Amino acid sequence: MATLRRLREAPRHLLVCEKSNFSHDKSRHRHLVETHYHNYRVSFLIPECGMLSKELKNLVADTGPYYFVKNLPLHELITHEFIHTFVKKGSCYALTYNTNIDEDNTVALLPNGKLILSLDKDTYEETGLQGHPSQYSGRKIMKFIVSIDLMDLSFNLNSKKYERICWSFKEKKPMKFDFLLAWHHTGAEESAMLSFFSKYQIQEHQPKVSMSTLSDLQCPVLQSCELRGEPETSCSALELLDWFGGVFCNAVLNNEPDNFISNFCCPQPSTVVAQAHLCTITGFILPEKISVLLEQLCHYFDEPKLAPWVTLSVQGFADSPVSWRENEHGFWKGGEHLYNFVIFNNQDYWLQMAVGANDNCPP
Repeated sequence: MATLRRLREAPRHLLVCEKSNFSHDKSRHRHLVETHYHNYRVSFLIPECGMLSKELKNLVADTGPYYFVKNLPLHELITHEFIHTFVKKGSCYALTYNTNIDEDNTVALLPNGKLILSLDKDTYEETGLQGHPSQYSGRKIMKFIVSIDLMDLSFNLNSKKYERICWSFKEKKPMKFDFLLAWHHTGAEESAMLSFFSKYQIQEHQPKVSMSTLSDLQCPVLQSCELRGEPETSCSALELLDWFGGVFCNAVLNNEPDNFISNFCCPQPSTVVAQAHLCTITGFILPEKISVLLEQLCHYFDEPKLAPWVTLSVQGFADSPVSWRENEHGFWKGGEHLYNFVIFNNQDYWLQMAVGANDNCPP
């Protein structure tokens, strides 16, 4: 009965909201974007906009490519050739595909060269590697986390530590996964990753882009200086985030009495905009691409606009072993880890960061 009660309980969520200005020396916006590594969906909403500018269209079209490699042996990610070609020369990202973080073995490569393994108890013991119990294991430890610093290993490929890891991945406990891979670099050939993994089943992909114009959209009234909102004057950051969720899901938000799907409506006070542009990008999207997109949205108000604000929302992969930086990420009931920028026309911004039950507080 106790287990049944816990399953019926609403899962705990953590939401951090803060406000700042893009011109402030201590603004954290770049760091927060750069350290949220594994992103699968990026959406932005621009009120009073029917068509995107040429600059924004070009950036949206340039959010790829990324690669899907089927049945890639894990030891391929620790070879001298891979480390020298991709890890040391740019930012390389990898994430296992179609693996459930709370049930399966999962792997992620971070741009700092850390290889993170989330392993079940049997696999962990078979590898013989050093790690630590997952902080979300509960009383009975069933998951372990192993972190391997590829940059550190690359300085001494003849060390006993490197030999032991190679032996573990090649002979003692060989593992294969389907991987998503992406590489941010300057001056190298786009096809380098295709060539490197040519003996495996590798496919190049571009993120999927969906654009739509929303007519007569009821939008919350916001004041950049009032994060908590003011009664009858402006809406709060929390009310806004709920509303964004409805808009991004294409939910009907008029709270009509015959609507049995959703009784949610736009928070008050609100205003109706004639049209708003919604763009959603889905794939394996790098922080570097998101940083450039955020910067371009900041320049949206360089010329006078009717819109008082624009927003950029980013969602991470639910089954990534990390959320921000190397913070362990779990699934529990939702696996969410996301952030949202509200960019005002005076260069102020709100930053909202949310995670689920099996996560530390966002940074």
